[in-house]
Amino acid sequence: MPKRKKRNNKKQQKKNHFWGKFIFCLTVALVVYFGFNTLSFAQTLKFAQISDVHLSKKNVDTSYKVLASSQELLDDAIEQVNETPNIDFVIETGDLVDKPRKELVEKACKQFNRLNVPWYFAFGNHDAAIGTTFNKDEYFEYLKDKNKNITATKRYYSFVPKTGYRAIVLDSTIDSRITANGELPQEQLQWLDTELSKAKLQQQIPLIFMHNPLQEPFPSFHHRLLNADELQKILDKYDMPIAIFTGHYHAAKIHKDGNILHVSTPSLVTYPNAFRIITINNLKDKVIFTFDFRETRLKEVQKKAKLMTFSASTLKGEESDQNTVVIMPK
Repeated sequence: MPKRKKRNNKKQQKKNHFWGKFIFCLTVALVVYFGFNTLSFAQTLKFAQISDVHLSKKNVDTSYKVLASSQELLDDAIEQVNETPNIDFVIETGDLVDKPRKELVEKACKQFNRLNVPWYFAFGNHDAAIGTTFNKDEYFEYLKDKNKNITATKRYYSFVPKTGYRAIVLDSTIDSRITANGELPQEQLQWLDTELSKAKLQQQIPLIFMHNPLQEPFPSFHHRLLNADELQKILDKYDMPIAIFTGHYHAAKIHKDGNILHVSTPSLVTYPNAFRIITINNLKDKVIFTFDFRETRLKEVQKKAKLMTFSASTLKGEESDQNTVVIMPK
């Protein structure tokens, strides 16, 4: 082979080697960059929602609530949560106690303080009563004294459990008259609007916790949120994924309406005597909600509760209302 041709071949080999290394390094850099960029959005949040505990000292049950077993059912739920790894927090979405009495709130706090993670609380209609000697303000201050995780000055508040999320806790209860209906005052609605704006600006997924659902799991004129249309108008201003976690109806229901996910969770003292563990993966282009439906391990109590209920299938819901995965695009 001529020397000139041999030199040209060597030059070409060097050039090919250089470009090969360059393309390889560029590929690795792009993979690292986009991988890091995706992971920066991939924040996983895991929490438990316990609702309608109705903690009571009664030794007898009501027509449909196994109140005589309320303390044992709560103990079981707390044990299950403590046995579950990687939970970030627990929230109780109303009716922590069956009647707003100081000794019951104290007992509830003692039981919830056995949790290995922080816990939070939203007011329910059984936590408020007209003419009581233990009103909502006193209740909330006492609760804060027993639960150092809640530092808010008002009964509605927000916190950031992890980067990429904003938990918004509302008080939908009415304490000016005896009613199971709910209502959100204008001041609270305006505050919610501000919180959602912050979440949008900071690229956070809003998680709203309240007692009365925006969308009923089944019709009940005496339990619904009276100004649900006003709440809906505020939510309609935002095109990001929003999840609302509620109780009150003692029923399991999961329903996606556009960019809003409605999650109703059953009561501990009413069949199916269950709570939820929710895992959320916040990815760059979507949010994935994974639901783990946890029934009580007190099976004899659960059998009794089922016999007492007016519609076991309505309260338990379908499989899609229990253990399911919901994907919401951003």
